[in-house]
Amino acid sequence: MLFVGITGGVGAGKSEILNYLGRHHGTRVMLADEIAHELMEPGTECFEKLAELFRNEDIFQKDGHFDRKKLASVIFADEEKRNLLNGIVHPAVKEYVCEQVQAEREGGVRKLLVLEAALLIEEHYDEICDELWYIYTDREIRRERLKISRGYSDTKIDQIFDSQLSEDEYRKNCQLVINNDGRIEQTLAQIDKALRERHI
Repeated sequence: MLFVGITGGVGAGKSEILNYLGRHHGTRVMLADEIAHELMEPGTECFEKLAELFRNEDIFQKDGHFDRKKLASVIFADEEKRNLLNGIVHPAVKEYVCEQVQAEREGGVRKLLVLEAALLIEEHYDEICDELWYIYTDREIRRERLKISRGYSDTKIDQIFDSQLSEDEYRKNCQLVINNDGRIEQTLAQIDKALRERHI
């Protein structure tokens, strides 16, 4: 089984590629953000630690769950709290991913397992992934996509771009670059070729 980590800047078009892999190659796709959300549900170890950390903040809904928008506002404004949250959630996500990879390898059925994570490189997923793939899209194309799909302003887009790794850093740390500048058919053809070369 090949375990691939997929990353790229916001607006690079990763979702369509992940959907394609799941539909056409029998791939199990894990999303780090979704795993984090599950691990932050009431009753989990992460939830208990975070509830203690943010006990003085108004970030809980009536049903006891975190209000994600309020939580995001708090950690966006406070770097120390953001780092503390990341120090709780990110290791828990990585531990969960490691458990799933081991289970899939032992199962021996799947040929390809994929993880999408915004912080794939920063969180050192190269230590557990067989390969890292970078989905490249020109910054201005990404900018237009984000304006149309999410209604973001140029200022917000610039803030997001500045907070992410540079293109050079992505390329330096990833074994494969998928160019998603053109038509989606061209992008998917690159994916198919990469999988054929890896006998998948």
